[in-house]
Amino acid sequence: MTLQQKPVEFIDLKAQQQRLGDRIPRAIQRVLDHGRYIMGPEVLELEQQLARFCGARHVISCASGTDALVMALMARGTGPGDAVFVPAFTFVATAEAVALVGATPVFIDVEPDSFLLDPASLDAALETATRTGLAPKGIIPVDLFGPPCAYPEINAYARERGLFVIADAAQSFGASLDGNPVGTLAEVTATSFFPAKPLGCYGDGGALFTDDDELADRLRSLRVHGKGAHKYDNVHIGINGRLDTIQAAILLEKLPVFEEEIALRNRVAQRYGELLEALVVTPALRAGVNSVWAQYTIQSGERDAIAQELKRQGIPSAVYYPAPLHRQTAYKDYPHAPDLAVSERLCAQVLSLPMHPYLEEEAQGRICDIIRQAL
Repeated sequence: MTLQQKPVEFIDLKAQQQRLGDRIPRAIQRVLDHGRYIMGPEVLELEQQLARFCGARHVISCASGTDALVMALMARGTGPGDAVFVPAFTFVATAEAVALVGATPVFIDVEPDSFLLDPASLDAALETATRTGLAPKGIIPVDLFGPPCAYPEINAYARERGLFVIADAAQSFGASLDGNPVGTLAEVTATSFFPAKPLGCYGDGGALFTDDDELADRLRSLRVHGKGAHKYDNVHIGINGRLDTIQAAILLEKLPVFEEEIALRNRVAQRYGELLEALVVTPALRAGVNSVWAQYTIQSGERDAIAQELKRQGIPSAVYYPAPLHRQTAYKDYPHAPDLAVSERLCAQVLSLPMHPYLEEEAQGRICDIIRQAL
């Protein structure tokens, strides 16, 4: 089989497994040997390692990125009558978490070049929430596709209006803004370790990051049914949100190569940019941003033609996301800023290409040649 005929993976976890060799099977075996499958020693070790990696004072692991968002909202006392501002162009979990605690997601627009929350859309959404009788409570910026949002501007806006900020970093852990790592850019940060994420386990997993001692204690309680001094002393209404030990063990083996993989992802993104700049709209990073490139997402009015030609030649691609949240059945009746034109346009034009640290130059060249042919 020639190099050009080799299959191209959208996200190549097998290549990463080969890189790690027998380290992950041995880590899983250690858990099987000690048998502490829930809150075993690897969980605490992972939290300590993640804290060292990003510089956060506290790391609270949990069962998924969605649980991380729910726990953060619960810890801030969010509930019925509260409005929480979320982007319309994102994965549903961001709005879902708000609805699950009984609050109301209010959808705002994103920037056309970065796909990230547009601070200019907040005023209109705030006015919409107030007009409909909701109490503005917080903002959940989403670090979509890998780069962090404009947190200094968002944090300042929130402070002036008494709002909390929960960073949805499900796709951006490992990134940084002006040298400050994700996990330290907002009062609390939620991330996901879903297998397809830049740092992923082999099931569901997540974590929360904060420098607030009191908030960290509350989050640790919430993830174990709201426990107090012991598990039968329930001082809060919580959830069963613990990260299982096997997933923690897997993440511990992946973390030592994570920084190198981030550098490789950036190299892949740079090559894409050089090869595609004259053909499609390539993603833009603001100054001071280092992305982890969870996805490499282009924009084109010929999106469907490109996707069809890639598929015809055996190259996977994906549309993240085909519909903005305010157009989806479960969320169409929630309030939103008057103008969400960017979110709606992006859903008709975005296409994500294969992206992982082990994507070979020859495969990238083939992908870009097919896009050129399609256009």
